[in-house]
Amino acid sequence: MSNLNETPKGMRTVIAVSGRRNAGKSSLINALVGFDLAIVSEVPGTTTDPVEKAVEINPLGPCLLIDTAGIDDDSELGQSRIQKSHAVLEKADIGLIIIGDGQWTDYEENLSAEFKAREKPIIIVINKCDLSPGRDLQKLLTDKGFDYILTSTVDKSGIKLLKDRLGMIEGAGRLEGPALLQGVIKPGDLLVLVVPIDSGAPKGRLILPQVQTIRDILDNNASALVVKQDQLADTLDKLSSPPDLVITDSQIVLPVSETVPATVPLTTFSILFSRFKGNLSKMAAGAAAINSLQDGDKILIAEACTHHAMNDDIGRIKIPSWIKQYTGKSLEFDICSGPDFPDSLHNYKLIIQCGGCTITRRNYLNRIDRAMQAGVPISNYGIAISFVQGVLSRSLSPFTDLMI
Repeated sequence: MSNLNETPKGMRTVIAVSGRRNAGKSSLINALVGFDLAIVSEVPGTTTDPVEKAVEINPLGPCLLIDTAGIDDDSELGQSRIQKSHAVLEKADIGLIIIGDGQWTDYEENLSAEFKAREKPIIIVINKCDLSPGRDLQKLLTDKGFDYILTSTVDKSGIKLLKDRLGMIEGAGRLEGPALLQGVIKPGDLLVLVVPIDSGAPKGRLILPQVQTIRDILDNNASALVVKQDQLADTLDKLSSPPDLVITDSQIVLPVSETVPATVPLTTFSILFSRFKGNLSKMAAGAAAINSLQDGDKILIAEACTHHAMNDDIGRIKIPSWIKQYTGKSLEFDICSGPDFPDSLHNYKLIIQCGGCTITRRNYLNRIDRAMQAGVPISNYGIAISFVQGVLSRSLSPFTDLMI
């Protein structure tokens, strides 16, 4: 059973531990976390597939370490493992390239190039320095301008330095975004959250975006009032003054907008997460592509998690239905779920991404970047729903710089 107090994966810094077989990746991971987390063996290739482990690394905090398979296996099975290992680079926030024999080869050169192409910080770890300090390698890395650290998992030398260096990287590039409600609320505010309890709601609990929103409200010294849709009107009538903000599930944004006074700011959980994890401005602009859709156009619905699809699933059923109804066009919809994202996006006229509560900000931004590079507009569940239901300006009202 998972720990209910555990930091969600989507809020962790993802560190990809890469390198050739038997470079000491698993031993290094164990040294970093302080206990035997990964399998260690003298047999090359023991780690056959990427293995994810949620850990705490001080001073970095909550992390997701991914121990990748060695990338120098020339067998047919090895090629499959290599593909999986390279897929890890796409969602990593930080890359560690481990060298265990003091040699800089084409593998390290290609790996570092891939990290650089993705604008991700990397640290070269010269491991097993108790056997050889790798002075020629140190000079080579210095000449190349790489940041490197010497480590030994035998005497633990360099491990603290590596942790400290990782801590210094926090916030580098695009690891940090605005807090969920940053700039939207202030201490003392009252927020009303409209949460449907329907067939899609998990039994006995709220979904992750709702939980994280409540926590962020409390962290901002504000108050949250959680109601179901059929309680909203009565609740608003009972308040002595209007709430400072109403946040609703995207699926009911239209009736909620009709119930909440026009003077009260309104948004959706999905739109909040689009800002928190990605680029709200680009995704709001992307929704305009819905007006240009033509018969036969293909749209990608991108789910960041895997879940049991219900008969009224929002991504697979409701959004396609609403867009078809709005456009009056015969459209094709593809679904991708989980961490995978199509290699080629050029066949799509629009991508609609979920809120992304289970993936990191880096991963979310990577998806936006890939869409931009392919020339494909990208939007978000909540934004697209508000657009086709004619309430997008209202849903963006808390974000004054995005009024459209």
